[in-house]
Amino acid sequence: MDVFDELLRGVRGSGAVFGRSVLRAPWSVRFTDGAYLTLCLPMRGGGWIVPEGGEPLRVRVGEAAIVRGPAPFVFTDDPANGSGTGRGGGVRAVGRGAAPDTAPAPAPEAGPGPGPEPGFPTVLLAATYDVRAQVPQRLLQALPPALVVPDEQDCAPLRDYLEGQIGGGRPGEQIVLDRLLDWLLVCTLRDWFDRPEADPPGWYGALGDQVAGPALRAMHADPAHPWTTAELAVRAGVSRTTLAKRFTELVGEGPVAYLTAWRMTLAADLLTRPELTVAAVARRVGYADAFGFSAAFKRLRGESPTAFRRAAAAADPVGTAAPAG
Repeated sequence: MDVFDELLRGVRGSGAVFGRSVLRAPWSVRFTDGAYLTLCLPMRGGGWIVPEGGEPLRVRVGEAAIVRGPAPFVFTDDPANGSGTGRGGGVRAVGRGAAPDTAPAPAPEAGPGPGPEPGFPTVLLAATYDVRAQVPQRLLQALPPALVVPDEQDCAPLRDYLEGQIGGGRPGEQIVLDRLLDWLLVCTLRDWFDRPEADPPGWYGALGDQVAGPALRAMHADPAHPWTTAELAVRAGVSRTTLAKRFTELVGEGPVAYLTAWRMTLAADLLTRPELTVAAVARRVGYADAFGFSAAFKRLRGESPTAFRRAAAAADPVGTAAPAG
């Protein structure tokens, strides 16, 4: 499995909070729902993303913005109004001192150019994601508070189709919206990490390295295997010393330390599954017994697997009681 695919497999819309707002100047939308990720897509017009404590970012038609929570942020026609005097919950838009604007979206030919213009409404599509899984957070934590990515390809037909699906009442509408959002979110993230201003984690760049890359892919393909640096070096076709040196230079830690951290990330998500005992989780990530696994988990995570599981269950109101370790 491709490592990027594996890390983002848990970032999926499933009845994601999703809304379309037609905004007429002056307007300001304040997002206060504390979502882990918010995807903003101007369909007509444009505006400014103003993250809390950050610099405003211009967002135009043909661009996608991702804001990493849980801090609130503002989408506005005027970056000077960074406080968002209009107030809204989730993805609901409220104009400054006015009620939510629910008028139909303008026809494409009535829309303005690449930015907000007086007299023309902005149409904003927004979706929020509550990413609780630990695996995708290894990648998503490397994101800045807010980012804007232009479309590298012409996605106008897909955007128009997405907008047309909202509120149509056709069978399967929600699943269609979810999958279209998944596509746009993952493509936006992939394009961002390929941009020169991005600051991806060391292992991301190491995937393309001829020495470290094969070792990384082997560990991700079979994390429960009892990998040693020597065995990984054989996979990479180099000496043990060469692999250890190159891997540490690019990733920031040695292969065995990386493998242990990756196993504990996988284990953290497995521990949220109530049907798995701690011993079963231990075996799935390469530990013969729960004792050794628990010691490693506590060393890296600062709490025992049982304590982690209890805290995760308390944070998830729909979760069920976990079995004993």
